[in-house]
Amino acid sequence: MFQLSFASFTKKKKTPLRAEQFLKEMESVVPWTKISKLIKPHYYSNKTGRPSYRLELMVKVYCLQQWYNLGDLPMEEAIYDRRSFADFLGIDLMNDPIPDETTILNFRHLFEKNDLPKRIFQLLNSYLEGKGLIMRAGTIVDATIIQAPSSTKNQDKKRDPEMSSTKKNNTYYFGMKAHRGVDSKSGLVHSCEITTAKVADRQMFADLLHGEEKAVLETRDT
Repeated sequence: MFQLSFASFTKKKKTPLRAEQFLKEMESVVPWTKISKLIKPHYYSNKTGRPSYRLELMVKVYCLQQWYNLGDLPMEEAIYDRRSFADFLGIDLMNDPIPDETTILNFRHLFEKNDLPKRIFQLLNSYLEGKGLIMRAGTIVDATIIQAPSSTKNQDKKRDPEMSSTKKNNTYYFGMKAHRGVDSKSGLVHSCEITTAKVADRQMFADLLHGEEKAVLETRDT
């Protein structure tokens, strides 16, 4: 009996998936070249050893993490698992090297160390608002724990001071926490603050608002 392959199925489906539509629009409206130029002075070139990944590729990986609330390992796995992600990143899974969990983590730390998230989100928001994709009607505030192995240590072989333990739903986690302000209309992230996992969600509440909200919502675990 003839059996369709996954590639055959996706080719037969004429209506784009929601993720495909969203990422296609982001590809066209986000000023990737401007963002890359903003980050380039802080990006290492690896003149010795294995070459760095393309800067624009890593910027897009970082944005995917924020848009889809993905930690470093889930992000790596999603590139392999989701064709829309690979297409958005311009990656050929059969031939191109794929950023691994450590590479993604190091790039995220580079962003945070140089206080780049705020500058990037300001640039992104001005473009997205101009395209009518962010309406500024309301903000949903949430937080996601970015887990790391409890043995994670820095270059000095010490426990990374940017990470800590926290308890959630009677389970202990170790890592960092991404606090996000999300546009209630489009679902797009417009602000982000990274802290250690133990920082309370409400402590970062005010830092996630843009000041023009008509309503503010907070997500809660059930």
